[in-house]
Amino acid sequence: MNRISSQYNNMNTQYFLRQQEVRQAQKNAQVGSQSRITSLRDDPLAAGHLVRYQSFLSRVNVFEKNAQTLADNFQVREGYMHQNLEIMQRVRELAVQGANGINTPEDLKNMAVEVDELLKELVQNANAVGPDGNSLFAGTRNNVTAFEVSMGNVEGAAEPLITTVQYNGNIEGNKVEVDENAYLDVENSGNKVFWAEPQVYMGQRDLSAWQASTDSVIYVDGVNIEINAGDNIYSVAAKINNSGVAIRASIDPLSRGLNLRTTDAHQMWLADASGNVLEEIGMIKDKSQLPPYNIGNSVSVSGGSLFDSVIALRDAMYRGDHEVIGSRVLGVIDQGMSNLTTRLAKNGSDFERAQNNIQRQSLNNLNVTKLVSREGDIDMSEAITDLKMLDYVHQATLSNAGKMYSSTLLDYLR
Repeated sequence: MNRISSQYNNMNTQYFLRQQEVRQAQKNAQVGSQSRITSLRDDPLAAGHLVRYQSFLSRVNVFEKNAQTLADNFQVREGYMHQNLEIMQRVRELAVQGANGINTPEDLKNMAVEVDELLKELVQNANAVGPDGNSLFAGTRNNVTAFEVSMGNVEGAAEPLITTVQYNGNIEGNKVEVDENAYLDVENSGNKVFWAEPQVYMGQRDLSAWQASTDSVIYVDGVNIEINAGDNIYSVAAKINNSGVAIRASIDPLSRGLNLRTTDAHQMWLADASGNVLEEIGMIKDKSQLPPYNIGNSVSVSGGSLFDSVIALRDAMYRGDHEVIGSRVLGVIDQGMSNLTTRLAKNGSDFERAQNNIQRQSLNNLNVTKLVSREGDIDMSEAITDLKMLDYVHQATLSNAGKMYSSTLLDYLR
C-alpha cells in the first residue's frame, strides 16, 4: 500500500525517468562497443564462455604468427642452401675436368682461381643472416658469424688464400609452439648443413683398465649421458650407442682406445657436462676448451666439411695433382653434395609443415572468431530498434510529466 502525498507523483516520475535513462545508457554502451556484454551481470554464462574463447583466440594468433615466422626463415634458408648446391655442382664439374689428366699444370692453376672464388661464395652464403638480422646457420648463437675463415699461404698461389673454415655456432635447437602442446623443432646448425662426410675420432689411449671414479655426465651431440661410478670403457661405449645420438662407439681391438664415428655427415660435439670422464679418457682437452675444437691431442680425427673438400680441390689444382683430384677429393665432394641435398630436403619438409600449421591456425582463427561473435557480439538491428523504442518511451514520459506539471510562475501572478 503506497502513501499518497503531494510529492508522490513527482518522485514516482523521477524514479522511472532515471530507470529509462539507465536502460538507454546500457543500450548505447552496447551499440558503441558492439558487444552485448558490458559487465558480467549481463549474461554470466556467456561471459564465462567469451573469456575462454577470447583467450584461445589470442593463443591461436600467436601460434599462427610463430608458424609464419618459421616458414619465412625456412624459405630464406632454403634459398641460400639451394644456391650453395648449385655452386657445388660447378665445383664438381671443375673437379671432373681437373681429374682427366689432359690439363697442363698451368690450366689447373687457372681452374684453381675459379674454385677459390666459389669457395668464397660458399662461405658468404654460409654466413648469411636472415631478415631479422640473425645468422641463419649458427644454431642458437644467432648473433655471431657462423663460420670463421683463416688465411694462409698455399703452394702455387701468389697471395694468401683461405686455408681453414671453422664453425663458431652451436648445435642447440629451439622448440617453437605452433599449436596446443605441439612444437616444431628448429635446428639450423651449420656444422651439419655444410658437412661433407662422417667424422671419426680414434682414441689412442689404452683404456682397458679405466673405470669412472665418480658419477658424471657427458654431453654428446646435444644429449646428456649419465656415467656411474665404476663404469668401464665398454659401459661408456654402450651408453653412447643406446642414447639415440647419430654416433656409434666402439673399442679399438689393438689400441684399446675409444673410437667414435658419426652415422651421418656432421661434426661431432663432445663435452663434460659434469665430472671429467671425457678428459680422463683423453677424448677432449680440459674444460677451458670449448667444442667442437676441444679434441684431445692423442685423438686421430678424420672427416671434413664441405669447405674442406673445396679447399682440398683448390690446393690439389695448384699442385697439379691429378690423382688426388680424381680419387679422394672428388669422392668427398660427392658426399658433401649428397648431405647438402638431404639437409635441403629436410628444410623443405619443415617449411611444408610450417605452412600446414599456418593454414590450420588460420581456419581455427575463423572458427573461434565465430564463437566469440556468437557469445559476445550484439545484434545491431535489434539493438537499434530497442534504442529507438527506449527513446520513444522516454520522450512520452517527459511529455506526460510536462502535462502533469503544466503550472508556471505566471499562473500565480494574477
